[in-house]
Amino acid sequence: MAEQNKNTPVTPPAAKPDPTAPRRTYQRPTAKRPIRPAAERRQPTGAKPPRPANAAVGHPIKNPAITPSPVTVEPPNGKVLAPKLKIYALGGLEEIGRNCTVFECGADIVIIDIGLMFPEEGMPGIDYIIPNISSLKGKEQNIRGVLVTHGHMDHVGGIPLTMPKLGWPTIFTTPLTAGIIRKRQEEFRNESNLRIQMVKSGERIRLGRHFIFEPFHVNHNISDAFGSALHTPYGTIIYTGDFKFDFTPVMDEPADLPYIAQFGTKGVLAMMSDSTNAESPGYQMSERQVGAEMDDIFQKVKGRLIIGTFSSLLTRVQQIITLSEKYGRKVIVEGRSMKNIIELAHSLGYLKMKPGTIVDDKSAKHLADHQIAVVCTGAQGEKNAALMRIANKEHRVFQIRKGDSVVFSSSVIPGNERTVQNLKDTLVRQGAHIFHYKNLDVHAGGHAKQEDLKLMMRLIKPKYLIPAHGNRFMLEAHAELAREVGIPDERILVAENGQVIEFDAKGGQLTKTKVDTDYVMVDGLGVGDVSEVVLRDRRMLAEDGIFVIIATVEKRTGKLVGSPDIISRGFVYMRENKELINQARDRVRRVLKDNNPQGPAFEEHLKNKVRNEIGAFLFKATERRPMVLPVIIEV
Repeated sequence: MAEQNKNTPVTPPAAKPDPTAPRRTYQRPTAKRPIRPAAERRQPTGAKPPRPANAAVGHPIKNPAITPSPVTVEPPNGKVLAPKLKIYALGGLEEIGRNCTVFECGADIVIIDIGLMFPEEGMPGIDYIIPNISSLKGKEQNIRGVLVTHGHMDHVGGIPLTMPKLGWPTIFTTPLTAGIIRKRQEEFRNESNLRIQMVKSGERIRLGRHFIFEPFHVNHNISDAFGSALHTPYGTIIYTGDFKFDFTPVMDEPADLPYIAQFGTKGVLAMMSDSTNAESPGYQMSERQVGAEMDDIFQKVKGRLIIGTFSSLLTRVQQIITLSEKYGRKVIVEGRSMKNIIELAHSLGYLKMKPGTIVDDKSAKHLADHQIAVVCTGAQGEKNAALMRIANKEHRVFQIRKGDSVVFSSSVIPGNERTVQNLKDTLVRQGAHIFHYKNLDVHAGGHAKQEDLKLMMRLIKPKYLIPAHGNRFMLEAHAELAREVGIPDERILVAENGQVIEFDAKGGQLTKTKVDTDYVMVDGLGVGDVSEVVLRDRRMLAEDGIFVIIATVEKRTGKLVGSPDIISRGFVYMRENKELINQARDRVRRVLKDNNPQGPAFEEHLKNKVRNEIGAFLFKATERRPMVLPVIIEV
C-alpha cells in the first residue's frame, strides 16, 4: 500500500448504524437564508473579468456570533496535518511605508495591504516606490484575497499598479477605504476591474482552505481602520495594522477592548504589531485634546488661519469645519488630493457640515480676514503642495501677509525635517505666526506609543511577537518592550523585508530564505524601469554635473574636423573657466590625432579614449568627477 500523504487530513472510520434505532426522515429547514442589507453588498463596478476556476472567493461564515470551527486538523496522534505557514513582508520592515505582508499556507495566499513609499534622499526624479511582487509570479490563482486595513497611501498606494499583475483578487476592506481605492483607481482608468467586498468588525470570512479572516475595529487618524485576525492551522495570527488607543475619538468609536481581549483569552500564536512610535514613551494623545487646542487657536486668532495637514486626516478636517462654523469662518480647501477625499468622505456620510461652510478660493476676496480658514496640503514641505505654493508666492489667490497664522497640524515624517524647517522659515520671514506640534498640541499621531503597545500585548497575549511597520531601530525598540512584558527573547522575531518566517507544529522561526524585495520605482509612466544604475547616474549628475564633448571626424580618415565643442552643465561655469575648457579641448585634439577608422568598433573605442583621458584630467584639475559624455559625429 502506498504511504499516505502527510498533508491529507485523516478521517476516522464512520460509526456503524444501529439497526434498532428508528429511521430518521429528512426535513427541509424552514429558516430562510439571511439577506445582507443593501449597504453591505458589494456594488457592481462594471464588467468583471472571469475568475480562475481554482480561485476561492471569501464568504462569511453563516453565524458570526459563534466562534468558527478550528481550521486545524488534528488526527489521533495530535500532529497538525497542514503545510507550513509562511509569513514575509514585501515592504514595511526597516522602512516607513510600502507596507505589504504575505501569508502563505499550502495553496492559499492572503495579502495584507499594498502600499507605496515616497522617495528617499538620493532618488532624484522618482515619484514613489511600490512593493516588488515578483515572488508571487505564477501563484496568482492562489491569492484568496487582499485585506486593506485603512486608506492611507502607505497601505493602498500600490494597488493600481500591482492588482493587474496579481490577477485582480478580491479586496476586503471598509467603505471609506474602498472609496479611496476606487478614486485612486480612476486615475489609472481600470476601476471597473476591481472586486471589493465590504467587511465589518466581528465578521468571519473563509479565505481558501487554511485561512479564516476576522476584522476588528481599531483607532487610527483615519476612519474605518481595522486590525486583522487570521485563523490558521497552527493558531491565530493578529495583524494590528496602524493603530492607537483613543477613548475619546472624533468621527469614530473607541476600540472595542473586550473584543480585542477575547483573542487573548482563546490563545494567539503570533502578533504583528505597529512599531512606528515604539521609541516614544507614554500614551498617544486623544483627538479630543487636539480639538481643545484648535478651539483655543480659533478663539484667539483674528487674522486669516491657514492650516496644513495630511489630506487623509479627516478627523482634523472635521474639527476645522466644526470650529469654523462655531466662530463664523468659511473653509477654503486647497490641494487636489484633499479636495477629492473631502468630497468622497462627505458623500459617504463621514464628514458633517452645514451648507455653505466650504467655499471656493474666489470667495475669499469678498471675506474679511477673520472669516477665512484655509485647510490645505503641504505640511511636510512637498514642493508642489498648496502650502508650499502659498509660501513661495506662486498661489493664484493666497499670499502670506503680516497677521496670518499658519498651523502645522501634523508631525514631521522622518527625513522631511530640513524641508519643513525651510518652509517655516519662509513663512515667518513674510510675517506669519507659526503654530506646530512642538509648541501646542495641534496634532495627535495615529500610531501607538510605548504604553499603548504594552497594553496591546497584554490584551492579545501572543506567544510570538513580530514587530512591523518601521525602521530597524523602531522594530528593535518594540522588541525591547516585548521583553519588558515577559515575552521570551527566542519568541520575538525581528525580520527583514523578504525574510520568511515559518510556523509549523513545533512553533515559529526566522529562516534564511528571502524573497526579492528590491525597490520597484515609479518615475512618471515608467514602473520598475529605473534601476540602481540609472539612479547612480542621476546622483552623479546632481552632485558633479555633466561635461559633454562633441567632436566631428572624417569617416574615411578619422581626422578631426574643426574644433571640438564642449558643454558644461552643473560642473563649472564656462565663462569663468576658459583656461580649463581650452586645456580640455587641446587634450581632445591630441586623443583624436592618431586613429585608424578601419579598426573594429572605431567609434566606441574613440569614445572610451576621450572619456578616460578627459575624466582623469578634470579630476586632477578640480578633484571632481563630472559625467563625461563624448559624442562622435562621422562625416
